[in-house]
Amino acid sequence: MSGLLEGKRILITGVITDASIAFHAAKMAQEQGAEVVLTGFGRMSLVERIAGRLPKPAPVLELDVTSAEHRDSLADRVREHVDGLDGVLHSIGFAPASCLGGDFLEAPWDDVSTALEISAYSFKSLTTATLPLLSEGSSIVGMDFDARVAWPAYDWMGVAKAALESTSRYLARELGPQGIRVNLVSAGPVRTMAAKSIPGFSGLEDTWSERAPLGWDVNDPTPVARSICAVLSDWLPKTTGSMVMVDGGFSALGA
Repeated sequence: MSGLLEGKRILITGVITDASIAFHAAKMAQEQGAEVVLTGFGRMSLVERIAGRLPKPAPVLELDVTSAEHRDSLADRVREHVDGLDGVLHSIGFAPASCLGGDFLEAPWDDVSTALEISAYSFKSLTTATLPLLSEGSSIVGMDFDARVAWPAYDWMGVAKAALESTSRYLARELGPQGIRVNLVSAGPVRTMAAKSIPGFSGLEDTWSERAPLGWDVNDPTPVARSICAVLSDWLPKTTGSMVMVDGGFSALGA
């Protein structure tokens, strides 16, 4: 299949390196015909260099999702490159070190609140910031890691992902009357910079491929990128408030 996103205008957040899921989603979206705008935060020169590795040039906008100034100006800054949006990918998450690694009971509220704001509340913040650019048929997608169970070492990031999952359902309820879909793609472990920063994450990598019925390659983000593009496309017109599992079937099995 080709041209799945032909003519679509897609905003993709969270590109850090060319190993990131967001980068591969952007690459796949361009290959499927989309016009892509990226956002980055912090090391903007690095993000711009990474954007240069895409099949086509893509503008990069700075976006700190915790900054009201950045959010309030986002729609106007996007309009400098495209006249509207058909899709948005939220691929943003962060938790201070105290919130990960097994000291769940010791994490202070200031750090926990940071994790919740950036990893969950920002889904709502990004949605409202881009809403003036969206119209009927648009699709908003968030990146998830299944929060229905407690993962070793994932700790407060798991709580933040649970909040993200709930937020997506409420956003689906609120935006449904406007014909805007909101869904999550829950991916199995992919070896990204973010994953490497999670203590104990390698343990998940080691067991996932063994238990997933379809197998799983932590070095191959392509299945996740394809699924993101599918959810962004017009081929799931009545799917909203859902979590699409892209994990080789791991989540379907018992302990």
